[in-house]
Amino acid sequence: MKKILSYPLSVIFYLFFGLTLVIFHILQWISFNLSGYQAHKKSVDVFNFFLLRCLNLVGTRFQYNNKFSFDKSRPHIIVSNHQSMFDIPPIIWHMRQLHPKFISKKELAKGIPGISYNLRHGGSVLIDRKNPEQALGQIKKLGKYISETKRAAVIFPEGTRSKTGIPKQFAFNGLRTLFEACPDAVVVPVCVNNSWKLQRYGMFPLGLGAFLKLEVIEPLEVKNYEIPELIQLLEKKITGNIQLD
Repeated sequence: MKKILSYPLSVIFYLFFGLTLVIFHILQWISFNLSGYQAHKKSVDVFNFFLLRCLNLVGTRFQYNNKFSFDKSRPHIIVSNHQSMFDIPPIIWHMRQLHPKFISKKELAKGIPGISYNLRHGGSVLIDRKNPEQALGQIKKLGKYISETKRAAVIFPEGTRSKTGIPKQFAFNGLRTLFEACPDAVVVPVCVNNSWKLQRYGMFPLGLGAFLKLEVIEPLEVKNYEIPELIQLLEKKITGNIQLD
């Protein structure tokens, strides 16, 4: 019964989702071209707030738990597990004070209103997954960017999303490259729970009533650890908070 109900509600979601993408594509273009980065960044924040409201249409609830304060004069690296494409809007909205930038596959740079424009103009980097040298070069570029601007990089070290919530092994090279490029960064581990339930049937219909939770775990200093030790510690801390109910 719940899956049957998800079909009409998913249609309503995608209507509002599509409208939101188009409206904020236009608003991003205006803000970026007339007022520059700060105005564009604010439009992206509001864009993602409305994407969360679209997800409310299929009964999605959100919880963001963070007991820690962030020093905005420092660069940050947000390391998170990855369960669906819907992990991204709550990270952008709830962690907007850090100006999060993403490592995205190059295919997303074109054809998606609002999202593609932000990836091209908002400070994120685009990688070719078939070209490891290019990908690591872009990740290094992002590390240097956040070091200079005191903003945040977001990395999903599993590479591809977990379709069942069960975490995949963290890849080493991307994290190492980012840490080496920005050794003065604060690492913010984030655990995402229940996002996979939105896409349990794929992109259509969406799963109903998911309770998506973001848990910020105690931040760590890159400079205080050997990189292999830090990666193992991050994987342990994040995967240890994943709920598989």
